[in-house]
Amino acid sequence: MPDSADPLLYLASQSPRRQALLTQIGVPFKVFTLTENAIAEIPRAGEAPAAYVRRMARAKAIIGLRQLRQQKLPMRAVLGADTEVVLTDRIFGKPRDRQDAAAMLRALSGKTHEVISAVALCLPLRKGRVTQIMDSVTVSRVTFKVLRDEEIEHYLDSGEPFGKAGAYAIQGRAGAFVTHLDGSYSGVVGLPLFETAQLLECFGLGL
Repeated sequence: MPDSADPLLYLASQSPRRQALLTQIGVPFKVFTLTENAIAEIPRAGEAPAAYVRRMARAKAIIGLRQLRQQKLPMRAVLGADTEVVLTDRIFGKPRDRQDAAAMLRALSGKTHEVISAVALCLPLRKGRVTQIMDSVTVSRVTFKVLRDEEIEHYLDSGEPFGKAGAYAIQGRAGAFVTHLDGSYSGVVGLPLFETAQLLECFGLGL
């Protein structure tokens, strides 16, 4: 099994949540940071949320592999992932500030929203074959209880909503807001583990 100096794959994400999830299933990996502004994380006109999330995951994997070559690093598989919170086809990204986070939480209060999580695995050129890439998209449905204003303010004070899609972390304090989850818990956190393991197996990288 490769060690950190010779990883099974590179994770094209600095997310500590994704790193923890990969560690949970025993996958040896190394974090690879994409160069700044490598990807424009903006939906295209008329692009469905699921298509956008899938495109982002694939782009991170493909660009990560390209940058490995440019930096002359050991060529390994690159894993890219993206997760977005969606309510009535509106994508809730990371909040810009406290006011934006509060608006997102109020919009999600008492409603069922979708969390779309995509994972993509890209392999380098091997024995004359073109680069291979496969991906998987999961859609989970999360229902929030009705949030009181003081609950929202207290949650904002914790600092947890910032840097999180939809302004919440299900694995943190916001877990108390969820009345029902239909789908992949790990996908809502940021990396669907079953689908990730399946992709690794498809490429002969299963543990």
